[in-house]
Amino acid sequence: MLFPLVSFAEPDDFAPLDRAITKMQQFDWLILTSAQAVRALIERAADLQRPLMRTDSRVRVACVGPVTADSARSADLPVEYVAVTHNGVALANELGSKLQGTRVLLPRSDRANPDLPAALARFGAQVTEVIAYRTRRPAETEGLEKILNGQADAILFFSPSAVQHFAELVGATRLQELQGKLAVTAVGPVTANALRKAGVERAAQAVRAGAADDKARTAVVQHQRATRGNTHQRAGERREAAEAQHDRRLPAAHDRQAVHARGEKRKRSE
Repeated sequence: MLFPLVSFAEPDDFAPLDRAITKMQQFDWLILTSAQAVRALIERAADLQRPLMRTDSRVRVACVGPVTADSARSADLPVEYVAVTHNGVALANELGSKLQGTRVLLPRSDRANPDLPAALARFGAQVTEVIAYRTRRPAETEGLEKILNGQADAILFFSPSAVQHFAELVGATRLQELQGKLAVTAVGPVTANALRKAGVERAAQAVRAGAADDKARTAVVQHQRATRGNTHQRAGERREAAEAQHDRRLPAAHDRQAVHARGEKRKRSE
């Protein structure tokens, strides 16, 4: 079941993004944190009828993860570095001293986490952050009731925005309750952290999107085993309770029979 939790829209104001694209050659690093950021840059450069990068460009491109890197390479961007740990702060830490004294362009969502610009600045980078696109919650909620009514075995979250939007739709308490009813899987550590902040402690984590299916299958199997285990445990507890109740009834029945026998004996003696 596909239930989109994130949609994208153009920036309210294109001017900062347009200036950044026009002055691209003045930057030392282009930091890309999502495939959507790549698409937004390429599409806007096409609208402006200018190449995003010249063939002789000295701009170095760093990506937060392999999915973003694949999108960048597909757009003919020269990816120099892909983060080992797939989140923005980790990317900044891994680049480290290479950022000292450099000018960094950071095109992102209007709802992006503020930690990355601060981390880049700590390593001496001059950061130009621009809104390349806006992240929105879809108005269409078809399929939500099916998930809440138990018609899904697992739910996969691919971004912190998806977690946030789902929590807004169902409420934090309902989201926390779901972890006991179906397998919850997060793609990437940032998404996993967003789930933890939302109160979901039992979420499986896939390192990358390509591993999500395997993680989800494993999480579903484990969830089903745990569910069956709990069911069997409850059934065993019910059997034990029934047996104990039966055992308690036996002495009482025996006592009634003994009293009845004594009564009959007295009648015969009379």
